Amino acid sequence: MPVIMIDAVGLHVGQEVIIRGWLRSRRDSGKLHFLTIRDGTGDLQAIVSKKTVGDDQFSVSAGLTQESSLIITGQLRQDHRAPGGYELDVTRIEALQIARPFPIQPKEHGVGFLMEHRHLWLRSHRQHAILRIRHEIIRASRNFFDERGFILVDAPIFTPNACEGTTTLFQTQYFDETAYLTQSGQLYSEATAAAFGKVYCFGPTFRAEKSKTRRHLMEFWMVEPEVAFAQLADMMELAEQFLTYIIQRVLETRKQELAVLERNIVKLEAVKPPFPRLTYEDAIRLLQQKNNPTQLGDDFGGDEETIISQHFDRPVIIHRYPTALKAFYMQPDEARPDLALCMDVLASEGYGEIIGGGQRIHDVELLRARLQEHHLPEDAFKWYLDLRQFGSVPHAGFGMGIERAVAWICGLEHVRETIPFPRMLYKLYP
Repeated sequence: MPVIMIDAVGLHVGQEVIIRGWLRSRRDSGKLHFLTIRDGTGDLQAIVSKKTVGDDQFSVSAGLTQESSLIITGQLRQDHRAPGGYELDVTRIEALQIARPFPIQPKEHGVGFLMEHRHLWLRSHRQHAILRIRHEIIRASRNFFDERGFILVDAPIFTPNACEGTTTLFQTQYFDETAYLTQSGQLYSEATAAAFGKVYCFGPTFRAEKSKTRRHLMEFWMVEPEVAFAQLADMMELAEQFLTYIIQRVLETRKQELAVLERNIVKLEAVKPPFPRLTYEDAIRLLQQKNNPTQLGDDFGGDEETIISQHFDRPVIIHRYPTALKAFYMQPDEARPDLALCMDVLASEGYGEIIGGGQRIHDVELLRARLQEHHLPEDAFKWYLDLRQFGSVPHAGFGMGIERAVAWICGLEHVRETIPFPRMLYKLYP
């Protein structure tokens, strides 16, 4: 007798099968119990008839509580009236564990309560939908770069230096040395790009920003491509292709999950190239036209990103920010050295930045000067300077935060639901 998963029931109609899972809900009607069973791949309605299973087995069914674990045996049949279109006529039930009263009930719960019970909240239809879409975004990201000849070369989590200052880095002890949890794999990806040409890294990154906005987590995942012999224009095109590919994959494979989230897919279907491109100065003018007080030289915060991204029906690329606003490694524009050859991609519908990147400095003396301007120790970056002395070439890359992309594509108000166990300011449990 086959043990099957619920998402495969359509292949076993008319057969007697075994299903292993958990009780989502039970409805009683006299000598019938209607059980909704979940197994992680889907839900299935199982019918327990006292006449069929006998008194003892019917008592087992009657004693099941929400989230009790069980193994059920029965015959599958098609029924268009049933949720999912199939039902199981039960012949045997084995209860593995009778669950205590489940704390999350079909009623309104506060966010604080749900986050405190995150380990149980993950079992809901909504969280299943979000995390399946997250899975698809990650799979599409890897496929996109793999199909284009990129090599996955992951960067270390522990770093010996703070590449952009220590104020937003988590510091830890590494035996007799001080180390930091990585903010980005970019610097190491520049080294591997010089070895392999086109690379990407994908892994967790950490930001010790004391921020409580809907877009920030202390720990999140980034996918970061880096390309030798590439310039800013190449990265804008690559980012455009990348986001379009991801959206198409989610629309093709996760329509059911998008429906659970009541996501307006018309807005996702509008995400097609070309994306609008604005210089930083153009973006300032747009903000001022919308009565935002931002001035030339100011950086953009969440409010400004929201205003800009709501102006377009697809992502918008902002490029050439003032050099003073960007990291030490950004290549200046030859025509305007006060501007960096960098970009941010703002997701549509007010979701703001999901991609940041640009062209890196490839001249060793300019990079050395920038390290001094930013008061960073040259000794700690000796290896990074070496890259500019052994076959240096123009190169560029970007990083996309997975959680922000999930929030945008799912239409979520906050990134806390985009990862199984979010790490937020003052939130480390569970």
